[in-house]
Amino acid sequence: MNPQLQEKILAVTHCGVDRSESTGFFRVALGLFYLSGLMTKETLDFAKLDRDFNRFIYHSIGKGHSITSILQYMSGEKVVPVVESKRFLRAFAEHCPEVPIENIPFLLGLNLSVAKDISRIDVRGPVADYIERQRQLREAAEAN
Repeated sequence: MNPQLQEKILAVTHCGVDRSESTGFFRVALGLFYLSGLMTKETLDFAKLDRDFNRFIYHSIGKGHSITSILQYMSGEKVVPVVESKRFLRAFAEHCPEVPIENIPFLLGLNLSVAKDISRIDVRGPVADYIERQRQLREAAEAN
């Protein structure tokens, strides 16, 4: 987790209007970077990767949070208002162009499928509904 990436995530975080929104922005921005980083053919050292992310999380938003809790947050209904927030989408697009906002539904779907495989949770719900709405919007836009 390099300093430039940390600065980008913190820049998105600072676009929140209050502590709750800023924390949501932090979680989603960080989670999206983490998930996009998994899309590689290279072998990943998850112990080191998670340790680096967890250290940054602890220093940024305090104890009680980890990459695992952030990925859990991203599979729950609280993520939907963040990824639908125009303020978040603008900030993320501006500060984090290496993860295109068009990839958000795919990355959330990836996270849901991993969560389902690990914990056997039911993936139906608000996040799956959001992903489906985005698919429909994309297909409608492509048809025009």
